[in-house]
Amino acid sequence: MAGRAPVRTPRAPRTPKRPGRPRTPVVRENPARRLADRVRRAWDRPLTAYYLIFGASLLITALGLVMVYSASMIQALQLNLAASYFFRKQFVAAVLGAVLLLVAMRMPIKLHRALSYPILAVSVFLMVLVQVPGIGRSVNGNQNWIYLGGPFQLQPSEFGKLALVLWGADLLARKQDKRLLTQWKHMLVPLVPVTFMLLGLIMLGGDMGTAIILTAILFGLLWLAGAPTRLFAGVLSVAAVLGVILIKTSPNRMARLQCIGATEPGPGDSCWQAVHGIYALASGGFFGSGLGASVEKWGQLPEPHTDFIFAITGEELGLAGTLSVLALFAALGYAGIRVAGRTEDPFVRYAAGGVTTWITAQAVVNIGAVLGLLPIAGVPLPLFSYGGSALLPTMFAIGLLLAFAREEPAAKAALAMRQPRVRWNTMRRRVKARSSGER
Repeated sequence: MAGRAPVRTPRAPRTPKRPGRPRTPVVRENPARRLADRVRRAWDRPLTAYYLIFGASLLITALGLVMVYSASMIQALQLNLAASYFFRKQFVAAVLGAVLLLVAMRMPIKLHRALSYPILAVSVFLMVLVQVPGIGRSVNGNQNWIYLGGPFQLQPSEFGKLALVLWGADLLARKQDKRLLTQWKHMLVPLVPVTFMLLGLIMLGGDMGTAIILTAILFGLLWLAGAPTRLFAGVLSVAAVLGVILIKTSPNRMARLQCIGATEPGPGDSCWQAVHGIYALASGGFFGSGLGASVEKWGQLPEPHTDFIFAITGEELGLAGTLSVLALFAALGYAGIRVAGRTEDPFVRYAAGGVTTWITAQAVVNIGAVLGLLPIAGVPLPLFSYGGSALLPTMFAIGLLLAFAREEPAAKAALAMRQPRVRWNTMRRRVKARSSGER
């Protein structure tokens, strides 16, 4: 008997597939481009300049305190002083400078403008006192100090830089408001004559380095004011001629000029300091000999904690340490230029540009002398070298930059959004009132 054929159950009809959307290919973003976009957005934030100024100046000052202690301890011991003598004085100056920084940062801009004339008058008065016998004191051949008693001295020419920045910015801002800067006589007078008066008082004491920084501030203010090329070149030519005359008439300055790029001390050891600064940098290598392990500070390199502290930094911290210092000054200069470029207030633009010119020009002159690229001018490295007279006005100027960075409209809005909105309420314990009969 034949078997039955298997019964096939009918299958359910297949539902037609819906046409799906075409898959878009996943494009992977380049990590380098993503990082560049993040960096660009971070640079464009309204508080970038504020944090750069604050962070860079704080790190430079802190590292400077460490290097002042390391570079000055041997010289202090040779003078029969405590090893931390110069460090303690610099630390006290840094604390006072921090107070000045906070005061300048919180002061309104109108008050800064109001103080420009008193600061200029006091600076000129102190510079005149320097030349009075019995009051002024000569240090390393420069008659630019006032003895205050004990171990404390004051160099009024350092405060002259701050006075020129504030007074010049206020003068140019008022003339710009009246639309007078289009006339060359209003651009030059009285800015250039007052600057030359300050330069004359400084050069009476023989301080060529400070005179160079004041000249740089003058050129920075004229450039920000939009001085035409002919006018700018004319002032520069006059300053160059005066500089050549001052150098030619001084054998000491001629000797310093001849030490540019020197590799040997020369006859009479005239280039001793310049050459040993190069020796200190060359012996540091990439990461240095170690903090406190400098050899040149043992009497070989003059002024190891003031003018040539950058050389000791290169010897102990190496190329990494010197590049870090250069990067911090570059960040500080960039932030100052950004503050000056983004403001609409003419006083803020001139003052921020003047402070930035002052700090960057002084850093270039100091580091260039240590590297043997410029003559030794005897100016300290801002915020880094030993010297309270230089540190106090510089930290006040940093406070100015911070105040200007906070005054930007976008920065104001960002700071207002970051203010704490949480209200702290005291938790009070509620106790049920009891009658006088209850115990």
